[in-house]
Amino acid sequence: MRIIFYTGKGGVGKTSVAAATACRLAEQGKRVLVMSTDQAHSLGDAFGVRLAGEPMQILENLDALEIDVVSESEKAWGMLQDYLKELLLSHAQGGLEAEELLIFPGLEELFSLFKILDFYEGKRGSGQQASYDILIIDCAPTGETLSMLKFPEQFGRLLRDVISAKRKLVKMAGPVVERVAKIPMPGEDLFEELLRLVDKLERLQCMMRDRSAVSLRIVTTPEKIVMREAKHNFTCLHLYGYQVDAVIVNRIYPRIALEGYFQAWELRQEESLRELRESFGEVPLFTLELQEKELQGTEALREAAKLLYGEKDPAQLFASGPMMETEKRGSEILLRVYLPFAEKEEIEMETSDGELMITVKNEKRRFTLPDMLKGKEAAGARLQEGWLEVRFG
Repeated sequence: MRIIFYTGKGGVGKTSVAAATACRLAEQGKRVLVMSTDQAHSLGDAFGVRLAGEPMQILENLDALEIDVVSESEKAWGMLQDYLKELLLSHAQGGLEAEELLIFPGLEELFSLFKILDFYEGKRGSGQQASYDILIIDCAPTGETLSMLKFPEQFGRLLRDVISAKRKLVKMAGPVVERVAKIPMPGEDLFEELLRLVDKLERLQCMMRDRSAVSLRIVTTPEKIVMREAKHNFTCLHLYGYQVDAVIVNRIYPRIALEGYFQAWELRQEESLRELRESFGEVPLFTLELQEKELQGTEALREAAKLLYGEKDPAQLFASGPMMETEKRGSEILLRVYLPFAEKEEIEMETSDGELMITVKNEKRRFTLPDMLKGKEAAGARLQEGWLEVRFG
């Protein structure tokens, strides 16, 4: 199954581009499901229908849904939520409802990914098999998307480390703590559910790392401030090991629209497009002019997709390449990590317990070092043509 995520700054037209792509692929005879992970859903508006949390047929070969985060949260997190609610209520003194305290930042995005995983593994809410060739994902704006994509690794690591120790502690001291402090202790069934959650997180991470099937496409417009976020997004996605195979430049003003009063914008737009082509290197750039009418309804979306992709197949994997590689140089080993658009001053790096930790601005990622590098100290590093080169003695 091919999975394509469309991400970018809010308001750049991700939903329209995702919906248009889905229409084009369905028209080519592929079985397509397009879904939205944005809690401020607008996918239904693009098609002119009201969508729910289960697939609804839009066209022949095309289904769509808007993920119901509350429902997905209850499925994935239900027993733990019940326990935490009991824990809060055991010492409650009135005031806020316990449910309001059980909203954890980032989990909504994580549960959206679980829904995608269910379809990837051939499951759907009714228990029937859903045979789709392609999943198209209309993502939330950049910040939420980055949170969503880094959560599987970070949250899975935390749960795996904590569960074993806490399980033993509860068995040994749980009854005493519960009797003295009057705090309810988690049961064995709760730990089993957490282990199932960890297993699902690991399967999710495997799915997201499948570079032959999964890719992300960044949608931007030719304005400087939007382009800056698109570049930062591109860097962060590479930092977390995800594959960006295309960049979509939306809402380009037609030349005829830039005559007269708007003539000054023509030069700026040309400069922006040249900068984008130079910046994203080997990653293909697709452009879509601002249309005369709003992109709403399947006919308008089909026409936009033809203009955007031309004769190319939107399901194609347009670009791929290694994010991390090693090279032997004499007595040293060189580890290279691809960090496009990162600036030297923005990068912080450290090694610990067989891992290389890289921070670009406020985004952090742990790279498990190859066996040949474990136990070795970094002897130096440099940033060259988008690659961070780390030397190990």
